Amino acid sequence: MHRTIFTTPGISTLLRGFSLAWLKLAGWRVEGELPSRCQKCVLIAAPHTSNWDLPYTLFTAFSLRLNLYWMGKASIFRWPFGGLMRWLGGIAVNRDQSTNMVAASAAALKAADGPVQLTVPPEGTRSKTRYWKTGFYWIAHTAQVPIVMAYMDYPSKRAGLGPVFTPTGDIEADMVEIKRYYAQFKGKNSDQFTHE
Repeated sequence: MHRTIFTTPGISTLLRGFSLAWLKLAGWRVEGELPSRCQKCVLIAAPHTSNWDLPYTLFTAFSLRLNLYWMGKASIFRWPFGGLMRWLGGIAVNRDQSTNMVAASAAALKAADGPVQLTVPPEGTRSKTRYWKTGFYWIAHTAQVPIVMAYMDYPSKRAGLGPVFTPTGDIEADMVEIKRYYAQFKGKNSDQFTHE
């Protein structure tokens, strides 16, 4: 995994203080903590309905002392912002190509030397979708790491880490349980998020 803002000495400490102050001023509450057994894990990023989700996610990650990596569409990694996006923990995903992102992501998680929390939005986009993509599930299952159910609820201004979920391999049953948990949260554009 490449160096990010979360692993840059001095900067991460400074930005943690800034993030805590900014979230407090904005009225947001950060909840939960990363269990010690989840130093390598997949974080579900839901609901994902707005561009505002990225800064709130980064502020929350600094507040919780995470070493966060996140996936984004390849177009936001083009010049002149590509280097910045990668430094912020971004990993470009080309939606137009049939690549084995699950295998590559699982291999990177296994090979990582140290803590890595890979954040994946199940909708795959901030636009309205009817079905969740299952990449986050299969990355965790293949890498044999837990899933941490991270959330952001705009009406109550809460963000944080919820329960730990260990994939069983029975994706239909597991997805029902995961989506049931997320039914309580609303994104910034709540009409674009479905937990069905």
